[in-house]
Amino acid sequence: MLPLPKGAALVAALDFRRLPKVLLHEHLDGTLRPGTVAELAAEAGYAGLPTADPTELAAWFHRGAQRGNLPEYLEGFAHTIAVMQTPEALERVAWEFIEDMARDGVVYAEVRFAPVFHTAGGLTQDDVVAAVLAGLRRGGRDFGIEWGLILCAMRDRNDSLEAAELALRWRDEGVVGFDLAGGEAGHPPKRHLEAFHAIQRANFSITIHAGEAYGLESIWQALQWCGAHRLGHGTRLVDDMNEVDGEWRLGRLARYVLDQRVPIEMCLLSNVHTGACASVEEHPFGLFHRLGFRVFLNTDDRLMSDTEMSREIALATTAFDLGLDDIEQMTLSAMKSAFACHEKRVEMIHRRLLPTFALLSAELTARAFSGEFDSSL
Repeated sequence: MLPLPKGAALVAALDFRRLPKVLLHEHLDGTLRPGTVAELAAEAGYAGLPTADPTELAAWFHRGAQRGNLPEYLEGFAHTIAVMQTPEALERVAWEFIEDMARDGVVYAEVRFAPVFHTAGGLTQDDVVAAVLAGLRRGGRDFGIEWGLILCAMRDRNDSLEAAELALRWRDEGVVGFDLAGGEAGHPPKRHLEAFHAIQRANFSITIHAGEAYGLESIWQALQWCGAHRLGHGTRLVDDMNEVDGEWRLGRLARYVLDQRVPIEMCLLSNVHTGACASVEEHPFGLFHRLGFRVFLNTDDRLMSDTEMSREIALATTAFDLGLDDIEQMTLSAMKSAFACHEKRVEMIHRRLLPTFALLSAELTARAFSGEFDSSL
């Protein structure tokens, strides 16, 4: 059988928007379209934007996100949050998120946010969640996209138990999990044990931002103190791995994550922009994938990092010489790791993912037999 293109050759051969995708790590307040930010600001009378021109505003967000550290990366969120303070704005942003997923070939998406940041206009946190769910629900109907909502507590606040209770109140309406977000340094996850114990006692799902730019301790606490089912970012897990004579040896934490199949939500461009990784080529995703960790790609904040799933996958394909089978494996890992119910995950795998990857593989194989690709690929 002729070899199929890989790496840059595969990127050139295939429209990556046709790939069926699963997105599990994206922040709602980092997804807004620049034009939507400008329009919502005008409607709300918000005068804090650096410019009202959508093109200039997009460039401003992108420049601000590429300063190499997490605190400065997060500055742009002050503007997106400021325009997401009414039910109408929240529902619109959620609906547009689903539309953008459909355009990019995403078939299942989990999006997260912290409702506490959207109460400045007088809404309760329950009002906020209801509005976002309304937008996601409407978008799902309009575009045929499956979705789930994750609610975030913030590591630098003392109201994580309230956030956990909020998530549990809405678990039967589309909220599928609970997250702890925000800068890790100085804010260890074990300070929020009461919230995580409440989630665990209710048999609910947990993902925690851990090991994005901080060390192994953050990852260990997320898993062993807080019971995380998934890790957000997890890049610093590479610090528990050493190459000796061409062979990678894993420390106890890395070995645990590999053996227990702990899912790792990785985000290439975001990690470069926040300084967690020096470049896409140096991102540990490629190593983790080769060693068999359950890793998959995400966008984190599409507005700030000027990205989408098709771009993240294409970048990884080129940087790490991936083939279509690698992309399929990664996508299946993501779907298996979703917080959707078991029946939904099985349905998505067999109805949406496997048939589409089989079709794309057959197309590439036919093109290979026709001599379209260099046989040396």
